[in-house]
Amino acid sequence: MQKLRLAILQNEVADDHVLWEEACAEFADQIEWEVVDLTRVDWLERVQRGHFDGLLATPPGWTTPFRVMYDERLTILNSVCGIPMYPCLEEIQIYENKKYLSYWLAANNIAHPKTWVFYYESEALAFLETAAIPLVGKTSIGGGGSGVQILKSRAEAMEYIQNTFRGHGAGMQVGPKWRKKGFAGRVIRKLLHPQELRNKLQQYKFQRAEVQKDYVILQEFIPHDFEWRCVRIGDSFFAHKKLKMGDKASGSLLKGYENPPLKLFDYVKEITERRHFLSQSVDLFETADGRYLVNEMQCLFGQSDPYQMLVDGQPGRYRQIGGEWVFEPGDFNRAECFVLRVEHFIDMLTTQEVIV
Repeated sequence: MQKLRLAILQNEVADDHVLWEEACAEFADQIEWEVVDLTRVDWLERVQRGHFDGLLATPPGWTTPFRVMYDERLTILNSVCGIPMYPCLEEIQIYENKKYLSYWLAANNIAHPKTWVFYYESEALAFLETAAIPLVGKTSIGGGGSGVQILKSRAEAMEYIQNTFRGHGAGMQVGPKWRKKGFAGRVIRKLLHPQELRNKLQQYKFQRAEVQKDYVILQEFIPHDFEWRCVRIGDSFFAHKKLKMGDKASGSLLKGYENPPLKLFDYVKEITERRHFLSQSVDLFETADGRYLVNEMQCLFGQSDPYQMLVDGQPGRYRQIGGEWVFEPGDFNRAECFVLRVEHFIDMLTTQEVIV
């Protein structure tokens, strides 16, 4: 049988795509792959010349210019050239784009914390006169809680709005997060792996250059002790709790691995199937009356532990079989879930279930 040909689409960060390569190596008997730098001037010629069956995308999440470039070029490859990609284009469009995600959630009638995007300072300040406090200020790009600020007073919120529109820009935390779990271990790892250290320093350089000053994103504050992170890749589902450090659960790296409620999987399955999403982590608040509010959605995400879920102390996944959720113990998170993604994409391409 002829092997499938896949292109791994590199972004501006030298090694951001290596997990795709590591995962592809496990399926070398079924696929061939080639890395194509999507940031270079010959990106279109290289993809067209490669006659690829599918594309594996690594959307960037550090700066707006490279993010816009990557989305534009993916749109051409997928919508105009008709090449299937993984994750799908719509998943990538909402990834690390909190402004766009807020529109997307509202348009799809998916419950989420109320979010307001202002392009005029006067409109934002007028809103602030009657808004409930505290509020959450967010940058559109920036993962791990780096662009999130809890605005605890009206004066603090006013200063945040004025700083944003008057040139200082919305604040983003840049640099080592020493309060996060495992800080010493991460430092040692970087020192033992110089390329990882260089990549991290490059990330900080890019992030310091990223200044959001044309609009403000404000969000309703939801009191919480944790967020649920529910992951869907193909028909595999996982969930754990992201525990709060200080005011935020995002980026804390503190996890809770008690058995997740099965209704959580019902909810995430329903909202991801609306748009045929393939690879998605959904971060949710659970309200006192048992409702879920979607806070974040990401097609690619970090993984600090070797598993996404423990059920009665065992790593594994849930799958819905015959209408029932069935737990399957095992290691389904190799290479930070990228092996599972490649396996799913190969199955879609060979059964011709791809959506372009």
